[in-house]
Amino acid sequence: MTGIRTGIIYDEKYLEHEQNPFHPERKERLSYTIDQLMEEGIFENENIKLIKPSPAEEEDVLRVHTKEYVEFLKRESKRGGFIDFDTIIPVGLYDIAVLSAGGAITSARVVDEGEVKNAFGLIRPPGHHAKPYIGAGFCYLNNMAIMVEWLKSRGYERILIIDWDAHHGDGTQEIFYEDSSVLFISAHQMPLYPGTGYIYEVGKGEGEGFTVNIPLPPGTSDEGYIYILEEIIKPLALEFKPEFIAISAGQDNHFTDPLTSLALTAKGYATIMKEVVTLAEKLCDGKVVAILEGGYSVEALPYTNLAIISAMAGLDISQIREPEMYLSKLKWRKRDSAMEKLKMNVKEVIQTHSQYWDCF
Repeated sequence: MTGIRTGIIYDEKYLEHEQNPFHPERKERLSYTIDQLMEEGIFENENIKLIKPSPAEEEDVLRVHTKEYVEFLKRESKRGGFIDFDTIIPVGLYDIAVLSAGGAITSARVVDEGEVKNAFGLIRPPGHHAKPYIGAGFCYLNNMAIMVEWLKSRGYERILIIDWDAHHGDGTQEIFYEDSSVLFISAHQMPLYPGTGYIYEVGKGEGEGFTVNIPLPPGTSDEGYIYILEEIIKPLALEFKPEFIAISAGQDNHFTDPLTSLALTAKGYATIMKEVVTLAEKLCDGKVVAILEGGYSVEALPYTNLAIISAMAGLDISQIREPEMYLSKLKWRKRDSAMEKLKMNVKEVIQTHSQYWDCF
């Protein structure tokens, strides 16, 4: 095992994808992040390694997506195409989408092979809304699912996915809905796009009980996220005993995000990530990978990504702060009533899953 703790997977080609300059999922999300990481000296830290991704092989993609859909993406990427109004196919899209999926696989590979202890894939376009047969919600290929299927092909039999993006990962859920080798836990704002992720969605067949949805009321803050971590995520993880933990790290639950109504802070992200890293150390030799999903406040995203990397790399997170100019937004975004509603939701989640899990 190398002494390097955290790998950051990134390629400048991720900046070439653009639906239009005003689209929420635009290149500044990553370019601003890289600038911030350089300014903070992150890449000079001996515990952190910058790693270039390799594109996903077609066989990796076809473990998740249909041949017809892959051929459609290839064809439309040559001339420009359309999935929905939020998910246009620019010319050249397929090559970058495959590099994004490959970034997720690279993140898993360097952890699996012991090159680093854990990894964060700073990749785009995101993926957790993509289903086997179609993309949606800014997503084309399901990076998370492609990475998890790659891990399964390497012999992993129990993988925990934690999807903390503010939007429910409906694509990832559908792909693993009947799969007991993957425990999928999603904490997401409700109501919000895509309108799925109800508590009663628990999986099907062999996978019944292995899909856990935790709806979050608007205004849920750091306190709420720590609460669900302690009450639901940790007990399930300890019982499931994953061999690998994968995080769909959407930073659109930050209190400045323009598309959502949650109230998580950069310090909150760091605290949650630190807890997950500790959990991974206990359960699976520290094998944890985070891959970037959403997060559309381009000014705040660099701070949240920095917070997550700091926690993964074991750096001091006590001084992580938001820029002063944003703090006024937190006062009106955070809602005191959210915690009361969240506790009711958590009680219902526990009651629903008590038939599947001893910890409840």
